[in-house]
Amino acid sequence: MSDLDALRDDRGNNDRSATKENVASTLHVADNSGTRPAPGVVNAFLVGEAMTGGYGKGANILNGCTIAAEKGQIAVIVGPNGAGKSTAMKAVFGMLDLRAGSVRLNGEDITRLTPQARVAKGMAFVPQTRNIFPSMTVEENLEMGAFLRRDDISRTIEQVYGLFPILRDKRRQAAGELSGGQRQQVAVGRALMTQPSVLMLDEPTAGVSPIVMDELFDRIIEVARQGITILMVEQNARQALEIADKGYVLVQGANAFTGTGKELLADPQVRKSFLGG
Repeated sequence: MSDLDALRDDRGNNDRSATKENVASTLHVADNSGTRPAPGVVNAFLVGEAMTGGYGKGANILNGCTIAAEKGQIAVIVGPNGAGKSTAMKAVFGMLDLRAGSVRLNGEDITRLTPQARVAKGMAFVPQTRNIFPSMTVEENLEMGAFLRRDDISRTIEQVYGLFPILRDKRRQAAGELSGGQRQQVAVGRALMTQPSVLMLDEPTAGVSPIVMDELFDRIIEVARQGITILMVEQNARQALEIADKGYVLVQGANAFTGTGKELLADPQVRKSFLGG
């Protein structure tokens, strides 16, 4: 078994086996009465609870959805196009005003905080596009990620280079000249420079090759092992759920299914409707 396979296997052993009984007891299907969060959600490290809202004065995109993760867990949001996946993540980060619901971090209500204030609280967000400064070097991008810090950042830069060795080799190169996968590594590395307790990734593997996707997912596992909570929106649902401690399937801005990654992968309805069979 390779080291990377061992990483995945080790995370998988943390999940309960996806037997028919526990799948039935832990998957929660949305109905007209609203989705109830899974047990323990209220006290989770990161909670976006019963979130309802949209952009500006437009219609609601989120309709009472709940997303939660414990410290060091990987939580993945999947679902069809237009389901509100990225909107749910942006709501957790404070990029739209909630009309109902709340967001809590480590027990503190941060619903009314700005995104900048949430960064200061320990949250980092990597958008799908425009997530680097292309004319700056790799190292300058990393330094920009530490704009709130007043301490020595050299150790954190070394930690990022340890996680993404190719960035050390290209540290003097303009980030815009890198491959798509390498640019994503820069974006994730820049977010890690804030020393976050929560790392939020919007479609981190969009447009990259399967090999690069596997590498990024393995690096995400390593980040979570450091005690950082990962909240990720991902179109490559099957692959993302393979590494997920928690999985959330959204449909029309509401929870359709909730469970561990293994439970969702094992559920016939989830496979048929959202994973291509």
